[in-house]
Amino acid sequence: MIYYKIYYLVILSCLCSMASAATPEPWQMTFQPAASPLMEGITAMHDLLLYIIAGIAIVVTLLLAFVIYKFRASRNPIPSKASHHTILEVVWTFIPVIILVMIGIPSIKLLFHLDKPQDAEMTIKAVGHQWYWSYEYPHNDASKSFSFDSYLIADKDLKPGQLRLLEVDNRIMVPINTTVRMLVTSTDVLHSFAVPSLGIKKDAVPGRVNETWFRISKEGVYYGQCSELCGTGHGFMPIAIQVVSKEQYDEWLKSKGVL
Repeated sequence: MIYYKIYYLVILSCLCSMASAATPEPWQMTFQPAASPLMEGITAMHDLLLYIIAGIAIVVTLLLAFVIYKFRASRNPIPSKASHHTILEVVWTFIPVIILVMIGIPSIKLLFHLDKPQDAEMTIKAVGHQWYWSYEYPHNDASKSFSFDSYLIADKDLKPGQLRLLEVDNRIMVPINTTVRMLVTSTDVLHSFAVPSLGIKKDAVPGRVNETWFRISKEGVYYGQCSELCGTGHGFMPIAIQVVSKEQYDEWLKSKGVL
């Protein structure tokens, strides 16, 4: 009997992993798996900086150990009075410049990549409220535009497999392999639209519309939360983006009375 229970647990865990493409894990210290070109670029930049920082730390540590050993009091009872060394000063100025260039060039490229999408295929507007999100799907034909509110599902209403403090009653729906422009604003106070696995964190400012974008190549649900302290309900306005096939997306649009 216990083997059947183990079998069902394995199947359930597989289904949950398929349903949730990117979710936070207990005691997680690393990034969530990158699910968009933005997050892939951010992860690559993080790895580059990690290698550079580790290299600097190792070199400085070895240099410090060498100086402590070579110039210890037992070997140098009379301290050196040298105060300048032109070549050494040129070297320790030139090397940091090279390091800054190595960091600066990919950083600038990434910032331009994060700025705005090229040839966005659809647009979604996220509006922050105290304390929930509403989403608008604008269209050139006003009759095809629609909007809906998205609220946190309370603990007592959660179904098996749903994530506490992350599940919502109405998810953002987007088709797979589609470049989506996100417009972000607020109606009351500062909020922030953030989805870690997509590399998105854009402030929602009253009276101003900010822009970001994403493109997802794997079906599933991607979770985020408001990342700006916005009052007592700050921790209770999650974000859930569900990525489906283009056929399923068309069916969803039909259910909204658009197609």
